Amino acid sequence: MKIAGHTMGTPEYTVLEAIKLFHDIGIEGAEIVVQDGYCSGISCECSKEELALVKKAAEENNIEISCLTPYNSYFNSLDDQVRTAEIDGICKVIDACEYLGAHFIRIYGGNLQAGDTTDLKERRAKLVESMRLLGERAAEKDVTLVIENHFNTMALSAKDSADLIREINHPAVRILYDQANLNFTENEDYEEAIEIQQQYVSYMHVKDLTFKEGVAFSSSEVSHPDESERNVYTRIVGEGIIPWTEILKLVKEHGYDGWLSLEYERRWHPDDIPDASIGMKKSANYLKTIL
Repeated sequence: MKIAGHTMGTPEYTVLEAIKLFHDIGIEGAEIVVQDGYCSGISCECSKEELALVKKAAEENNIEISCLTPYNSYFNSLDDQVRTAEIDGICKVIDACEYLGAHFIRIYGGNLQAGDTTDLKERRAKLVESMRLLGERAAEKDVTLVIENHFNTMALSAKDSADLIREINHPAVRILYDQANLNFTENEDYEEAIEIQQQYVSYMHVKDLTFKEGVAFSSSEVSHPDESERNVYTRIVGEGIIPWTEILKLVKEHGYDGWLSLEYERRWHPDDIPDASIGMKKSANYLKTIL
């Protein structure tokens, strides 16, 4: 297993500065946000000029670009124009992966607000169709689309995620395992999650948390809960309640030897955790002691 830093954790740094930081704190890879207007991300157009600078910085710092992380989610939209625009956006990210030598793209399993039951069968069919189409394009570029266990999507739980992957039935579409997300949405614990979905997992996010007392989870956004909706505090890995020693031991027993990406959530929750030079470094060192 190799450790990557996620640029969600470096909002005060440019992408180039974040790559150097990851080298300096002794990790091997970088997961990079793809979103317009974010300092530590690549723009959605993924221009060759921008990508060339990222590639040069990665080579100079001996950092592998592990994954690109766009925020497109309406792959299950019944509006053909909306869905096509999302698919086209991911096609640009696939091409960027080929240029940067990255082999994974984080994917949201559609967009589905909690409690929304409208046209579920039809929307799921559109999601499956979109992922099969994008899977074909990704496979041509040696890229795997990894659908994250994530709230406000059709891959909320490990069971949902595994069922979806079986229905998509494409080798270039797999699961991104995020146990912290499963915990705070009150879905499967790690033993059940690994049993259900690990055979489909090709990438992992690592983060930590503690629960607020008496607060139920909710989120009106797919990317992150508003501060008023949060039921947890984000923490440096090893300082929360996620049992990473046990999780990593069990996924290894199931044959996983891929990336551990530190999804250090300073972008969304800067008051909870220190600068990445401190907190991401501590998190990486903690993972190294386990590995």
